[in-house]
Amino acid sequence: MDINSKISRRISVAPMMDCTDRHDRFFLRLMSKNVMLYTEMVATKSAIHGDRKKILSYSPEEKPLALQVGGSNKEELAEVAKIAEDMGYDEININLGCPSKKVQKNMFGACLMKEPDLVAECINAMVKSCNIPVTAKTRIGFDDVESFEYLNSFIHKMRDAGAKTFILHARKAMLTGLSPKQNLNIPKLNYNMVYEVKKQNPDLEIIINGGISKVDEINNHLKHCDGAMIGRSIYQNPYSLVEIEREISSG
Repeated sequence: MDINSKISRRISVAPMMDCTDRHDRFFLRLMSKNVMLYTEMVATKSAIHGDRKKILSYSPEEKPLALQVGGSNKEELAEVAKIAEDMGYDEININLGCPSKKVQKNMFGACLMKEPDLVAECINAMVKSCNIPVTAKTRIGFDDVESFEYLNSFIHKMRDAGAKTFILHARKAMLTGLSPKQNLNIPKLNYNMVYEVKKQNPDLEIIINGGISKVDEINNHLKHCDGAMIGRSIYQNPYSLVEIEREISSG
């Protein structure tokens, strides 16, 4: 059986720095037993050399749970993927969407959209090192690049490297000139590009992310995509997960 089929990503809560720590995730799980949860992004070096218990431990109640990792060294990423599997995480997700200067300086996040071959090598190394799903969360473009052809080609490279699930934040990332907070609001949402990716790649699992908060919005996205990932609105109003759980079957 395909291990991906054990996990429902129909509704998920986005990895958010300084937000989705283990306490928040435990709290969210009280609201919803089905939603897929993601950790804050953890840098590879922190996961490998840091206080692993402090950085990576979680409560069993939080599952299904994915570890999101940031990095661009394929050996380190492969090691973290194996660590995630050994610690019982259900998925390992690579961050290809964070636009912060600090993240760019360390060569991970959204700047990796410029390096599709490197990303493919990283994903392939991760896939080979573990048996849990390796997934990618990315933007739909960066700076002056917002083309379906570029995004689709990028996804195909990652698919060929062994990834089957892609979380697409339906905004491009501005790598210069905007703060991470501004990057969550100023670049315009382009849901249609995400829908087109799913249409052209029916065999891939495509999860849409960006500006989603209401049940009717989620239901509309689910007509076009395999799942919806909700971010800040859940952090600001966690109880809304109760309504989402009630109204939208996560089966």
